[in-house]
Amino acid sequence: MPTKYIIVTGGVLSGLGKGIAAASIGHLLSSKLKIVPIKCDGYLNVDPGTMNPFEHGEVFVLDDGGEVDMDFGHYERFLAVTCQTKWNLTMGKVFDMVRQKERRGDYLGKTVQYIPHVTNVIKDHVFSVAKDENPDLVIVEIGGTVGDIENELFLESMRQLKEDVGRENIIYIHLTYVPIPYGVSEQKSKPTQQSVNLLKQRGIFPDIIIGRCSEFLTKEIKGKISSFCDVSPEAVITGLDVEDIYEIPIIFEREGLPEIIHKKLNIYSPPDLRKWKQLIENIRHPTREITVAMCGKYTKLEDSYASIVESFNHCSGHLGCKVNLQWVETTDLKDTSFLDQVDGIVVPGGFGSRGAEGKIEAIRQARERDIPFLGLCLGLQLGVIEFCRNVCGLTGANSTEMDPNTPHPVIDILPEQREISDKGGTMRLGAYPALLKEGSVVRKLYGTEEASERHRHRYEVNPAYHDTILEHGLVFSGTSRDGRLVEFIELPASKYFVATQAHPELKSRMEKPAPLFFGFVKACLG
Repeated sequence: MPTKYIIVTGGVLSGLGKGIAAASIGHLLSSKLKIVPIKCDGYLNVDPGTMNPFEHGEVFVLDDGGEVDMDFGHYERFLAVTCQTKWNLTMGKVFDMVRQKERRGDYLGKTVQYIPHVTNVIKDHVFSVAKDENPDLVIVEIGGTVGDIENELFLESMRQLKEDVGRENIIYIHLTYVPIPYGVSEQKSKPTQQSVNLLKQRGIFPDIIIGRCSEFLTKEIKGKISSFCDVSPEAVITGLDVEDIYEIPIIFEREGLPEIIHKKLNIYSPPDLRKWKQLIENIRHPTREITVAMCGKYTKLEDSYASIVESFNHCSGHLGCKVNLQWVETTDLKDTSFLDQVDGIVVPGGFGSRGAEGKIEAIRQARERDIPFLGLCLGLQLGVIEFCRNVCGLTGANSTEMDPNTPHPVIDILPEQREISDKGGTMRLGAYPALLKEGSVVRKLYGTEEASERHRHRYEVNPAYHDTILEHGLVFSGTSRDGRLVEFIELPASKYFVATQAHPELKSRMEKPAPLFFGFVKACLG
């Protein structure tokens, strides 16, 4: 069977959830098919690694060290695949590839143009991924909205794709918005009509339209969209607003989306959502609940911590426990009375000194009051700083990232990072193994002698202070194989005081929650 292609585009406005829609479609088709997701982003950055989370949300890190769009988190969580950097194609990467080909002389004698040279590079990249992975199905998500100048070349490439692979091997799915204006109480199809018209002007005629709406689309509105947009009424699907994104595959199945795709692509991969539905049911009807303080500096945009939020959702599905997240901005944190009302605190990753002292104070109180604590990346480093200051007696202990002149640089830059000047893609990135200490909380949670988690950092616990820290009772429950890098720490006498230099939230799945989060929630439950 030749590789089939599903192209997912979006219109009307950004943020409708194309990534979740693409991931949900993949989930519904994954029972018998090998699926590879590709995301095309129009920005000129090579990757999102140098972007502020307020600009673009969370930077998702892959096993191979790639920094990619946060939609890859949805792909991995819904499809149970381990994605690769090559599957994220930005216009920055595309132009860089074109420039390199031109300098090598690949276009010798030719005037290099957007069409065909840039569009050919895009298509060749998609075909290269398909050749390497040999999937049954490739789902290509085009970032942005139709009409954006940034994604015009991606759209043109996807238009051309149908001639290369054959019309019977490709379908186009368009996600739009169906509003219900206040005071009108009527679903409006005009934005969808205009969006589809823009898509048709680019030579792409959608086979399926998903209308994002706060209610199920009525038979009347489906008929109207069908009539104006040249698709069958059955191919107009509701993209319902839901409290939990994991409900989307269930909604799409109810709307008959898998059967439509089966027919159009001549494939068969029936969804099996029994376990998925049970986990969703546990999330919807929890028997217990806890409140967790998220102490960070990007708390005004929850997308900055999307994978952490999803990790707690996964725990909820397995423990039947609602996790209420209380977002605490630590930049000017002076009042810590919020700790009286929470069952645990999380200090997530981040960069720079802003908010660091507020996080350190929250960690101190968590340790002294025995409130369950989970530190992630920077959270481990700040946990070590707090311990060194207040238990080891190292006054002024700090990270050289925060204070280059600290008398006790208990956190220092990785030696291999000292001479690096480029900011993009140069951190310690990707999956690294850690040896877990026998008898430790971390080892019990993972159930293995070794754990592999994804990293994104430049600083480490300074080996010069290892002995001092250990002498005062902090346990290094996981280290790199050579023992130089501290990967996990814990305080054995506490209810739960655990931190990791890694980002375990990036590998958490609905079917298998991240062990450190699972242990943390259980500790919060008492």
